[in-house]
Amino acid sequence: MSSKYFIDIKNLSFSYPNGENVFNGLNFSLKKGDKIGLTGSNGAGKTTLFHLIMGLLKPNSGEIEIFGNLRKEEKDFTEVRQRIGLLFQDSDDQLFCPTVEEDVAFGPLNLGKSQEEARSIVRETCERLGLKGFEERITHRLSGGEKRLVALATVVAMNPECLLLDEPSTGLDEMSTERFLKYLKEYSDTYIIISQDHGFLKDVADKIYRLKDSRIEVQGNKSQKLIE
Repeated sequence: MSSKYFIDIKNLSFSYPNGENVFNGLNFSLKKGDKIGLTGSNGAGKTTLFHLIMGLLKPNSGEIEIFGNLRKEEKDFTEVRQRIGLLFQDSDDQLFCPTVEEDVAFGPLNLGKSQEEARSIVRETCERLGLKGFEERITHRLSGGEKRLVALATVVAMNPECLLLDEPSTGLDEMSTERFLKYLKEYSDTYIIISQDHGFLKDVADKIYRLKDSRIEVQGNKSQKLIE
């Protein structure tokens, strides 16, 4: 298998058990260094696409090639989930430990890091995201914006090679958004960000795509005016 692309999706079809058809012949690829914004109407399949890439859903037909290998069975996605970080649309789906420190340390510990290494990763990650001093906070008592940043921290603490971020700026105030933007610019070079905020995407994405009718088409990039 060629490893030209991090992600290479060919002729993908998917429908939910209730018969709702989402994709019919979808093609999409992502290379290292791509910084992509993804828009589309509700129900277009943006979140579904992320879940297919991570193996949380199984396509009806087509190919999903990630890091040069076809991914078909559950076991094929173990490596994918270690190398690609997914931020869920709802932070409560990502946070399940009593404290911020435990939530952020969970991924590194599962990757085989020692307790000492995990604590160091937690401190560094929290500092980078403006969460220094949050380590002992009770997760369920955080505000929506704080939960969003902590959820992001749980993802980036695993040092993924690629990020799939589903509406990451939801609930963030101006200061938190600036922290998030600073993190992306300094520490991440390959990602796809789902957002309906075109202004936000223009700050973080080199290319902006629109998902519609099983097609992903370029809307704009930093060298041209965004097409509405």
